[in-house]
Amino acid sequence: MTCRLWRIACGIGLLFATRMANAVQPNGSGHPSTSIAFSQSLAVGGATLQIDFAEGTLDLPRSQFVQHIQSAAHAVTIYYGRFPIPRARILVIPVTGRHGVLQGTTWGDMGGFPAFLRLRIGQSTTPGELAADWIITHELVHTALASLPDDQHWLEEGLASYIEPIARVQAGELNAEGIWADMVRGMPNGEPGPGDRGLNNTHTWGRTYWGGALFCLMADIQIRRQTSNRRGLQDALRAIVAAGGTIDKEWPLPRIFAIGDQATGTHVLEEMYTRWSDAPVFVDLSELWGELGIEEEKTTIKFDSRASLAAIRMAITNPPKSSAIR
Repeated sequence: MTCRLWRIACGIGLLFATRMANAVQPNGSGHPSTSIAFSQSLAVGGATLQIDFAEGTLDLPRSQFVQHIQSAAHAVTIYYGRFPIPRARILVIPVTGRHGVLQGTTWGDMGGFPAFLRLRIGQSTTPGELAADWIITHELVHTALASLPDDQHWLEEGLASYIEPIARVQAGELNAEGIWADMVRGMPNGEPGPGDRGLNNTHTWGRTYWGGALFCLMADIQIRRQTSNRRGLQDALRAIVAAGGTIDKEWPLPRIFAIGDQATGTHVLEEMYTRWSDAPVFVDLSELWGELGIEEEKTTIKFDSRASLAAIRMAITNPPKSSAIR
């Protein structure tokens, strides 16, 4: 099972369980007993990231983890045109005897920083495992949306799940075939099941992560259809960040969606939220993949450039024309 498929089957569920269980937020140092062994600051996308390493052993040099965090922040910068917030603190906690980036959690307005990220990383992490990591980019995307009530947690996680791979394609880290293959395999987990009462009222891991991601995908497609592919969800999200709707704020969702819709000249986000929030909405995924020109094969996918929405599929992952702040 590849790392990306492991992410679909296990990783998102693990993050969901960890977030739901983590009822106590850290203090400004990240943990009452945290002792910092090393710190470094990075300038990325107009922001300053303070990276703190807690005491503990890592087999790889710390510089490799710093470089990976910088790459993740660069991908987020490309997607949003700048890093969403001016300052963030990232605490890396080594975990003895484990491999890979194990878990991440992000809070807003903590310890004097607009965002605080806590990352648990295995001591024995290899270069390949670090290169395959998606969690750090996922967590950094969280900084780009205002903190929402628990019943709207699906949007926070859905956006991060949807944007992370797209941002990495736009940054040149991943290929489009790979992430669309992941969507084909993963999006069915986001469909409503028996007894579903809409995204605001159905808090399973599938509906929270993949259901939220499916909402984002459908919103992206609808915005592009209504604007003749001149605007997309990316334009709406950039406008929300520009207006200050980042993780250090607590904004009502109608305000967030109103800003996004104004940026695209549509009412897609507000209208979709009205439909999806309190009732199940089913998507014919087989029909959707066909319209996007995505044909599933045994172990991969291939694209059909003649499909009716092929241009929209390509536009979703193409790097934006406007340059990002470095």
